[in-house]
Amino acid sequence: MSAKLETLSQNLQSHLGERLKSLKVALGEITIEVAAGDYLEVMKTLRDEPALGFEELIDLCGVDYLGYADGREDVPGAGKRFAVVVHLLSVANNWRLRVRTFAEDNVFPVVASVVDVWNGANWFEREAFDLFGLVFPGHPDLRRILTDYGFVGHPFRKDFPISGYVEMRYDPEEGRVIYQPVTIEPRENTPRIVREESYGDSV
Repeated sequence: MSAKLETLSQNLQSHLGERLKSLKVALGEITIEVAAGDYLEVMKTLRDEPALGFEELIDLCGVDYLGYADGREDVPGAGKRFAVVVHLLSVANNWRLRVRTFAEDNVFPVVASVVDVWNGANWFEREAFDLFGLVFPGHPDLRRILTDYGFVGHPFRKDFPISGYVEMRYDPEEGRVIYQPVTIEPRENTPRIVREESYGDSV
């Protein structure tokens, strides 16, 4: 581990203490995991503590761990399905950090919004809500951002059907776009390989 990562690791352990569920170093990056209940306060500490100084949120995304290492208790978040992963940057200290927190409820996943900590999280959280169904209490305008407002389900969930639940089409009789149940028949395409009869023969 480089001296810079060693310093960051020590600073994280010093300022986060028991709120730090895990800290791992891999491929020159530090990833920490915190409980959903501690997430918002940890994020404020990461921003406000000069020894950490993460003034910029680079990315925030949802992750669906459905089926990941089923039955194993030695994997991160065992038994929990949805996580929020955040990438932070400290320009002042020239270091980066990945933060992960698992939602406690697999049916209705909730993780506190960090929009009040980093305003740039706004659209990232809306995207995670739209695509994964993660709810962010404290978000000023949590609504769909990529799919239509009437869209059913969350398309990045691993149990979302490939063909979706509904399809839309323009109805010339009604003069508007309408939604109807999916009518796509599942099919399997097996590509045929067509070769000349002499293919592979030695000359």
